[in-house]
Amino acid sequence: MAIVSGVNIPDNKRVETALTSVYGIGSFQAKSILEKAGVFDNPRVRDMEDSDLNRVREIIDRENVVEGDLRREVNQNIRRLIDIGSYRGTRHRRALPARGQRTKTNARSKRGRRIAVARRNTTE
Repeated sequence: MAIVSGVNIPDNKRVETALTSVYGIGSFQAKSILEKAGVFDNPRVRDMEDSDLNRVREIIDRENVVEGDLRREVNQNIRRLIDIGSYRGTRHRRALPARGQRTKTNARSKRGRRIAVARRNTTE
């Protein structure tokens, strides 16, 4: 397995897809990284030469914020919003959607499982 930014990227996948397993690199950034490194035809990771792989590593280390540094930066940004008491910070604190989505319906993954409410007897 090839290691990029401390992450084992799968050998049997194409380089463009394998790079997306690194936190902070999506498909668009993976394409631009390979273009800068001069890797064409999107080979599988196991078929790449060491010199090509080293160029890809250097570009990622030099130009992109990935993995632990990026996670730390995102957590600090959320912590800052919570500390200053902004609306978005309170939404993060309550584990609710922070970007204006509706919560009357949907948002189940944030709010958790449904809780059954017993019906009242209407014949009394």
